[in-house]
Amino acid sequence: DAVVHDKNLRDAQIGIAIVDVDSGRLLAGHEEHLALNPASNAKVYTAAAALATLHADHRFVTTLSGTLKGGVVQGGLVLRGQGDPSLKSDDLWALAQELKAHGVKRVDGDILVDQRFFDGETTPPAFDQRPNEWAYFRAPVSAVALNENTVTMTVRPGAEGSPAHVTFDPPGFVDVEGTVTTSEAGSDSVVLALSPSGRRLSAKVSGAIAASSRLVRYTRRVEDPQLLAGYALKAILAEVGVSVSGEPKLGSKDKATVLARHESAPLSDILLPVGKNSDNFYAEMIFKTLGGEGKGRPGKSADGAEVVTKLLEKNGLLEQGVSIKNGSGLYDANRVTAKGTADLLRWAWREPGVGPEFVSQLAIGGVDGTLHRRFVPLRSTRAVRAKTGTLDDVIALSGYVMGPPGKGPIAFSIFFNRVSGKGNAARVAADGLVTKIHKEHWAGASR
Repeated sequence: DAVVHDKNLRDAQIGIAIVDVDSGRLLAGHEEHLALNPASNAKVYTAAAALATLHADHRFVTTLSGTLKGGVVQGGLVLRGQGDPSLKSDDLWALAQELKAHGVKRVDGDILVDQRFFDGETTPPAFDQRPNEWAYFRAPVSAVALNENTVTMTVRPGAEGSPAHVTFDPPGFVDVEGTVTTSEAGSDSVVLALSPSGRRLSAKVSGAIAASSRLVRYTRRVEDPQLLAGYALKAILAEVGVSVSGEPKLGSKDKATVLARHESAPLSDILLPVGKNSDNFYAEMIFKTLGGEGKGRPGKSADGAEVVTKLLEKNGLLEQGVSIKNGSGLYDANRVTAKGTADLLRWAWREPGVGPEFVSQLAIGGVDGTLHRRFVPLRSTRAVRAKTGTLDDVIALSGYVMGPPGKGPIAFSIFFNRVSGKGNAARVAADGLVTKIHKEHWAGASR
């Protein structure tokens, strides 16, 4: 009642469901069947479906393939991926070193980037609502992705009055114009402007960095990710002493032999950035992989949505008005209900192949992830495990209050829509309600 009648939230749409996980009983609710925008609480659905469909031990594979004769890869080198969201520049270095260990000295032909595991649509659903947003959290997706399909500029000061050292990771993808000056002590004023340049990017840099600064980094998404890893691989191969006669291109080769192979960490680890840090890129890559593995290749976001929706339907969790469009919850895309979300949390907890890893990827109140500064007084019990959600107009929080010995958990889902400018009030209200649940659930328990 206090939350629903909070005068600061009188214009908000509010959905709340609090469910006893052991019995399934609804302990309290308000508009629990109202379909609302869950923001990043959509990742609850993505994570549950991924563990149910792909399983916790699923690994994403990236390979280098070709025809090797006498130290020469003939007819081009194929870089093939299966949607690994975690592939980094260091992994390409390891692949290049493995290739060199095979005795490869030269690639006669192009670097063919095989993106066929996903369809050609690199912009996830609803991301086109903010086409001019260059922030890393809006990065596009691709079957072969690198550094979350972003580029990072690192600026290190030189001697006072001289140009600073500007580098980009991954290498080989950004053409740089301009300089950053090293100034005397003061605030940094580095300016980075990115623009597409064919399949690559052009960067114009200016401004100054203080000589006393250690370094500064700026991360931005790329516009077209499809050849990002190809250009990076060509630059890295050159660094390790393997020449490439051709250029990065989209393509593949039949009957190519795998010469180097990289496996990601298991899905149980890959999900940690999704639940704890609300990583949109990881969520959308996993969402599309659900389509590719659950419906057939190439993976499509629409197929990922269908896999999630069918999981809900199969387990009696699909409420009226629910609409799954993307895997991250970014922008105005999805509609779910508080009751459906709480019931999904209950289902995940009780499903042996899902529950342990699902709970472990959620943020712990007062301890880590997006909850490390929230529920700090409850940190000693580590009882609050939840997924946050934040948009300009949405605040959401869904998860569990773990019980003391002898008691099962309580699942909760709290959605606020239409709270533009009142996000902090909604967040305080949600935290207060979860704190109340904890107080009641732990009443009489020794700490």
